[in-house]
Amino acid sequence: MEQQFNFNDELTGKIALVTGGTKGTGKAIADLLQKAGATVIITARNQPENTKDNLHFIAADLSHAKGTRKVVSEVFKKYGKLDILVNNLGSSETPGGGFAVLSDKDWETTIQTNLLAPVRLDRGFLSQMVERKSGVIIHIASIQGKLPLYDSTLPYAAAKAGLINYSKSLSNEVSPKGVRVLTVSPGWIMTTSSTKMMERIAESSKSTIEQATQSVMDRLGGIPFGRPAKPEEVAELVCFLVSPRANYLTGTEFVIDGGTIPTI
Repeated sequence: MEQQFNFNDELTGKIALVTGGTKGTGKAIADLLQKAGATVIITARNQPENTKDNLHFIAADLSHAKGTRKVVSEVFKKYGKLDILVNNLGSSETPGGGFAVLSDKDWETTIQTNLLAPVRLDRGFLSQMVERKSGVIIHIASIQGKLPLYDSTLPYAAAKAGLINYSKSLSNEVSPKGVRVLTVSPGWIMTTSSTKMMERIAESSKSTIEQATQSVMDRLGGIPFGRPAKPEEVAELVCFLVSPRANYLTGTEFVIDGGTIPTI
């Protein structure tokens, strides 16, 4: 008999955690998971300006092991389990100028945030997923794992490349035990932060926002689709991957970049 899905409540009864879920792509993912019926927990360093009553917020700095332990403890204390883990947190705050200007602190901070934070969260939640033979883990990586902007975000690109490799290896280990592990690698996403960056570039170069946006796309080698992604477009992919409709998908990296990467 063909299985029927109700997309409006296909995640009812599921407990989901989205890191970095207060803004940008993380917020879009959290909102869509909630619309699909999941109970959603979000984490970030700072309290969001507008938190819905049915979104549970945990303030935590996941670049440190202490923050990870806090999140794992609070989730289990309140909900007793976790079904969906979306490791969305990621950032690059290192200076431009290539490898010579980067300190050990630049490397360590970036790797802690972009690689070790998801590793620690996976470690905290995987045991109960394996015990129940059910669960989905999503690692939000980046096309920079394959297409690094070497003069400006080298540690970030290296950390994301490590995350992609780790995600595949973890999938090989836990997929036979009932837990699916997937990687989503977006290209450039036009978040609020990206919009503000375009405004700064336009102001400093005395150009329009459209020209500033095109200059960044050119630096990436072009985006055949003609524009950056919207956060909601990445969220749609993530929400499909964690749903029952994607039950046979595991161990795969899904690139969503409008065609930016020039290879197959």
